[in-house]
Amino acid sequence: MSHGWTGRRGPLVAECVVLGLLLAVDFGWAVRAGVPTQLPSSLAFELVPGQALAVAVLALLRRRFPNRVLLLGCVVAALSLVGTGALLITAELGQPLPVELDVTALMALALLIGSASRRLNPVPAAIVVTAGAVAMIVQALFRYGLGGLLAVPVAVLWGGAVAVGLVLRDADSRRRSALTEVRTGERLLLARELHDLVAHHITGVVVLAQAGRRVAPERDEVFGEIEQAGAEALAAMRRLVGMLRTANDLGATPNDLLDAVKQAVPPGVTLTVQDGLDVLAVTPEAATTVHRVIMESVTNAHRHAPQARELAVDVHIDADRLVVEIVNDGVRSAPTGDRGYGLVGMAERVEALGGSLLAGAAPGQRWRVCARLPLGRTV
Repeated sequence: MSHGWTGRRGPLVAECVVLGLLLAVDFGWAVRAGVPTQLPSSLAFELVPGQALAVAVLALLRRRFPNRVLLLGCVVAALSLVGTGALLITAELGQPLPVELDVTALMALALLIGSASRRLNPVPAAIVVTAGAVAMIVQALFRYGLGGLLAVPVAVLWGGAVAVGLVLRDADSRRRSALTEVRTGERLLLARELHDLVAHHITGVVVLAQAGRRVAPERDEVFGEIEQAGAEALAAMRRLVGMLRTANDLGATPNDLLDAVKQAVPPGVTLTVQDGLDVLAVTPEAATTVHRVIMESVTNAHRHAPQARELAVDVHIDADRLVVEIVNDGVRSAPTGDRGYGLVGMAERVEALGGSLLAGAAPGQRWRVCARLPLGRTV
């Protein structure tokens, strides 16, 4: 889905723009300050622009290598301290460097501190946060020659980076918990429906065993054992699933595919069904999955596109796949975040049957949900 890629690319583009502007400020300030004539000072002075470019690249690399944030944060902090150390050393040698801003390093450290606060475990995160704090405060105190006046805004920048990282960390944790809850609930519901299906077949086995005892009395013992085993299995399954059921569980769902489709489509929604669907044999779990995909998609369309003038459901066969497509208009802008919980639940159901689910923006300010189920596994 293109909108998902756009959502992931947006922050990266913004960071590149900001770091590029800060690099331009650092280079412009360095050119304006002029290159020192003494050899040690000139070498140290020429190191700083290259260092600014390096820390900008390292800050961006954290997106490509999220497991290396600890290393990247420590390297950027070390480079910042090296730049400040070069300034102090040349001053002690009597060849002080012109004041260099190096604001790129401050922003790079802020990005890495925020990323560490969000993604790393407590100990590695504390290392990056502490190293970043030292590098930023040392730079503010010794590099600008303003008596430490810039230490306060730099400390605010550091604290803001930590705060944003922790807020995003909490949001990530809440979302993971919510997704886990959705998946668990969907799997429990599938387990209950599986009980209904298996119970039906076990009951059939028990009935056949009972009939066999009457038809072939000489096999009474064998059929009796089959009947008893089936009855015990059925009772055990009912006890187990009974513990999972709640008062809000849905009632019986339709097993006939066409019936499942028609029950899921409310009035006012355009329904297109391929001829012959009424005689297509599918398993109860496939019919239930189609039923729930349509219901969830129609509900989402009413919720997120209340101004929609067109909402259509199309069910047809494409080669060896049963295709269920729901399209609505009235979508002003495509969502930029991760998939919603409803889509997660639908995907769990469809993928459990060996199918696939795609959802995303379509031309004409439309939203399209398409589930494809393999007929070879649904018949």
